[in-house]
Amino acid sequence: MAQRSTFLVFGATGGTGKHFVAQALQDGHRVRALVRDPAKLGAAQSDPNLEVHQGSITDAPNLDELVRGADYVVSMLGDKHAQSVSKIDTAFVKQLVPAMRQHGVKRFLYQAGGLSKPYNGYTPWSIWVFRTFFISSFRGQHEDNEAVMVYLATEATDIEWIVHRAGIIGDGPSKGTLQRSTTSPSIGVFRDCAEYSHRLIRESAAIHTSDFSHYVKA
Repeated sequence: MAQRSTFLVFGATGGTGKHFVAQALQDGHRVRALVRDPAKLGAAQSDPNLEVHQGSITDAPNLDELVRGADYVVSMLGDKHAQSVSKIDTAFVKQLVPAMRQHGVKRFLYQAGGLSKPYNGYTPWSIWVFRTFFISSFRGQHEDNEAVMVYLATEATDIEWIVHRAGIIGDGPSKGTLQRSTTSPSIGVFRDCAEYSHRLIRESAAIHTSDFSHYVKA
């Protein structure tokens, strides 16, 4: 096993988050998770390497307590309804980054939707059409993701942030192995996106990138 690390995970009971937690624990790492409902962690609750803090990012969590001692911080948050009202992820990340600085934690992975536009990036015409006319109900979520990317790129350059712009269809059996791509998004399942993010956060070449993930051809 590689060096044992501590992962602080937000969104640990979500579709991708629960698989990320399971992968990290399976590999012998420690996981610290902020969750509203610990029961949603399922069997992982009994793992001695899982440290659970009950709460929500919108309820002023104790970020000093959460961040202290972490090696990596992972955000796999997503709340379509709440993000249609306000940019809750952006507000939270703006609180999280100063706490990371204070405790010397450098590496941060933020999972955004594959249809979200990166800072100073380009949105292919096909993605713009699909986003604008077919899934407009996710507009608030995309705008929140994009505001996070702007903040990271302009005000958090000292943080080793990585954005995974994930195309996700839902749960199911693995479809293969994902790799980083600047041009070709794949629609992945939760477990594959989690496994990819688990690798990605430790990839130095990915620092300050906001790329897609794409299935490797067999």
